Amino acid sequence: MALRLNRTAPEADDLLAADIASFYDDPLGFVLYAFPWGEGELAGRTPDQWQVDFLKDVGEQVRERGFDGFNAVDPILFATSSGHGIGKSAITAWLILWIMSTRPHAKGVVTANTAEQLRTKTWAELGKWLRVCITRHWFHYSSGRGSMSLVFRATPETWRVDAQTCREENSEAFAGLHSAGSTPFYIFDEASAIPDKIYEVSEGGTTDGEPMWFQFGNPTRNTGRFFENCKGKFRHRWNVRSIDSRTVAITNKDRLNKWVEDYGEQSDFVKIRVRGDFPSAGDLQFISSELVENAIQRTPNDDRNAPLIIGVDVARFGDDQTVIYPRIGRDAQSWEVRKYRGLDTVQVAGRVIEVIKEFEIRGRECNALFVDGGGIGGGVVDQLRALGYDPREVQSASSPTDRSYANKRAEMWGNMREALANGLSIVDDRELKEDLTGLEYGFTLQNAILLEKKSDMKKRGAASPDMGDALALTYAQPVAPRQMPQGMTAQGRINHDYNPFEERA
Repeated sequence: MALRLNRTAPEADDLLAADIASFYDDPLGFVLYAFPWGEGELAGRTPDQWQVDFLKDVGEQVRERGFDGFNAVDPILFATSSGHGIGKSAITAWLILWIMSTRPHAKGVVTANTAEQLRTKTWAELGKWLRVCITRHWFHYSSGRGSMSLVFRATPETWRVDAQTCREENSEAFAGLHSAGSTPFYIFDEASAIPDKIYEVSEGGTTDGEPMWFQFGNPTRNTGRFFENCKGKFRHRWNVRSIDSRTVAITNKDRLNKWVEDYGEQSDFVKIRVRGDFPSAGDLQFISSELVENAIQRTPNDDRNAPLIIGVDVARFGDDQTVIYPRIGRDAQSWEVRKYRGLDTVQVAGRVIEVIKEFEIRGRECNALFVDGGGIGGGVVDQLRALGYDPREVQSASSPTDRSYANKRAEMWGNMREALANGLSIVDDRELKEDLTGLEYGFTLQNAILLEKKSDMKKRGAASPDMGDALALTYAQPVAPRQMPQGMTAQGRINHDYNPFEERA
């Protein structure tokens, strides 16, 4: 393979444009022509074989569809999982520059798992390759915070690609790109950690023109849309490839081989970071997808003597939800889970009381009410007590009973995980599934389990696990089975003849 085609491009832009137009269905040809291979910082470099094969396949997909500029064609869909260091950021930049250079009025969106990854890796790599691209003078590149874009200088509004963070509240930025006469396109970097909501909204941008969608990433999770596109129910619609880092010329083979020696070929560490394969359990995933799916499919256990326990996770910030989750014994599936936004403490207390009274009408008394007391949750606790109820305030950072956990929150989630493995049934809710399977964990210096903070989840683009936390709150403390007479009066006040928290032999 020749390193590059003849680069004696004429100065006149119309002749250059004619050359570039010839690469409409030949991204590999564009890459070999547009960059000065063998010169300067590209001395001794050439695209890796996997990149060559990838670009050839993209060109073949373009030719198969034969877009005529008017009639929409099926989207070109590529999902690539890989180990570390294979050059996926480089090929991301090449794809952007090929599309933008060969397709007038193309419109695209690029994102990554975190704002930092997007700015310092994905978008910075585009800037690096743009500087040596033969069409660089056609475009204006911006890398400022909050304003990362590449636009065609003459028509910046209709011919552009923008970098957008993947936070769920920013999902509208991924809605239909409306480029019916050209190519609307999406590029997702570190796609495993991008929220499913972003994938769902982006679907709307693949219905007109010649749409393209490229996804790259280390396969850190065996849940979510990236997994489903690579190995799950959507696999048949995607051009899927898995790249082992050991097969790529530019990677550090000594380092990779040491990882295999230290962790083992079949370990999740090697699967994710070397082989480009999805793990048996998610990378540091606290609750496995298998546990969650089994709990959803499980028939609820009907135990009339089981206590009714209600967990209340109170929203701290504007994009969080307040969630009220009831559970009776091992049945967390048969009861409505309430979700609210924008409520103050008085309103939240009122909604909790409504749920309690609804169960009283059914003949079920609330035996334990656990409320997250962090942030504004303490105000909800105060309101409920003032109205004669007996909520148990739970502080997530407080000391656990079981010292194998770093704090109370980790202990509650650990208790919930154990319950999922031992007969708990849960509602079939997308948010709950994402909450339960999306939370990661680590260890303290004392080797105690420490869960990922909500703020850290948001930094990597995941939503706050409000439903998961509400269900976990129902495991804040053991609750004894109901005794007769029932534990609460019709007015909702505790009957102290029954102590739901007393230890039983």
